[in-house]
Amino acid sequence: MIAVLTAIGKTTEAICFHTGLYATTFARAMRRTLSRPWYGHMLIRQAEEVGVQSLPVVLLTALFTGMVLALQSYIVFHRFAAESMTGIVVSMSVVRELGPVLVGLMVAGRIGASFAAELGTMRVSEQIDALWTLSTDPVRYLILPRLLAAIAMMPLLVIVADFVGIYGGYAISVYLLDQNPSVYIENTTAYMELQDFYSGLVKAAFFGLLIGVIGCTEGFHCRGGAAGVGRATTRAVVISCMSILVSDYFLTAWMFG
Repeated sequence: MIAVLTAIGKTTEAICFHTGLYATTFARAMRRTLSRPWYGHMLIRQAEEVGVQSLPVVLLTALFTGMVLALQSYIVFHRFAAESMTGIVVSMSVVRELGPVLVGLMVAGRIGASFAAELGTMRVSEQIDALWTLSTDPVRYLILPRLLAAIAMMPLLVIVADFVGIYGGYAISVYLLDQNPSVYIENTTAYMELQDFYSGLVKAAFFGLLIGVIGCTEGFHCRGGAAGVGRATTRAVVISCMSILVSDYFLTAWMFG
């Protein structure tokens, strides 16, 4: 019994410690947005890393997600002679949930790991300490551009993913399942509202915030050499993915509850 309570206590302590660490890192980064220097070239470089270089995996994920969703929806609706509802189900699912969540998971696996590995390597090789000696603030120079890039680029990636996912569903429904393209488009546009689209963008920005804060914090506070970098990278990906899935429920309940 004591061993169980000890394990629970250690787990709770670790959760509280990391939560406080993430909040502190976010607060320190946000304070630095109010004063110069802002290192715009670093922001552009990180935006290219987060946005442009993530496009292939995002496009592929969105396309096949829309295709699979259309195929599965059509099979179910065919039992009730309601095949015309396939378009709205695909569009609403992609725009509200699957677009932001799947893009967030893909970016967390790619960018969250990259942030943690880069900053972790710099920490264990004492490059971050060297920045202090050069009178350069590591939080301003390393963390803030990555955090802002993740927040800014995630909604843009989700916009692209939404259109590609909806097109994937359209292609399967029209060209494979012989649905009427006019009915598909009409149902898609008739029932979808701007709130559905905006809700996905809000989720995407919040997921970008989670990915940036968690990845940068794990790497910035990494300890233990190469093995520590590996552990920090693993924690960054796992915690980011779990945070996205958990926060998605609360955001959905807040927006549509």
